[in-house]
Amino acid sequence: MEKRATFSNKFLPYLLVAPQLAITLIFFYWPASQAVKESFFIQDAFGTTSSFVGLENYRTLFADPYYFHSMGVTAVFAIAVTAASLSIALLLAVQADRGIRGKMAYQTLLVWPYAVAPAVAGVIWIFLFQPSLGYFAHLVRALGVDWNPLLDGNQAMTLVVIAAMWKQISYNFLFFLAGLQAIPKSLIEAAAIDGARPTRRFWTIVFPLLSPTTFFLVVVNIVYVFFDTLGLIDAVTGGGPAKATETLVYKVFQDGKLGGDLGGSNAQSVILMIIVIVLTSIQFRYVERKVTY
Repeated sequence: MEKRATFSNKFLPYLLVAPQLAITLIFFYWPASQAVKESFFIQDAFGTTSSFVGLENYRTLFADPYYFHSMGVTAVFAIAVTAASLSIALLLAVQADRGIRGKMAYQTLLVWPYAVAPAVAGVIWIFLFQPSLGYFAHLVRALGVDWNPLLDGNQAMTLVVIAAMWKQISYNFLFFLAGLQAIPKSLIEAAAIDGARPTRRFWTIVFPLLSPTTFFLVVVNIVYVFFDTLGLIDAVTGGGPAKATETLVYKVFQDGKLGGDLGGSNAQSVILMIIVIVLTSIQFRYVERKVTY
């Protein structure tokens, strides 16, 4: 028989959810509504006065070829980081789930990078791959590669993908490991008794049962790439060279904070928010159908 919570005071449930509702309204819905409002205005150079211009900020934005370039950069960046971080995290989680020596120390070391701030992670990797002083830069050059992400756009993109991927692997690893530990071992043992080899057991039993976790992580990783990589890109490349690593969120910062175009920056943030909402809706509408619960 299903048990339901009962409250003697009918206002108590509302009081319990009020703090979370207040946080959501103040830090999410209120800034979003302000961004939508300010996207229809243009401010003077000092930000003291504003004039209503309607959709002029949006028309100017869609006439800017660099904005569509940023869309392409963001798409490549999101696909690369999401695919690489999920694949590596799943591989590490599968290894950690096995009975290996020093498993707890292994798991702890893998979790540590998640505690590093994105900007700090960017600084770490730019030191490692700095063309003249970086240790790994010297190793890459020893292999015959003319490594200089400060001048080569493809190398700069590779560097920010590696930094963002390294930062996110720990988060994905935790969820994959929890999902693996929740799978009944009896199912895997039964398949082994029936003669299924480890690879077949993984793809026919383990991975389908991990599909809810994988789906959740795909959504989270895409949101991470679209919003939480600003500090990392700013620390590593500053959007360069020649806007090769200028993603949508960094362009919002670049045009608003550094360029002083607050109206255009707000318009960009509104479009970015719409893009993420649409992508998330598509994932829940179509991708979730293939999830096995």
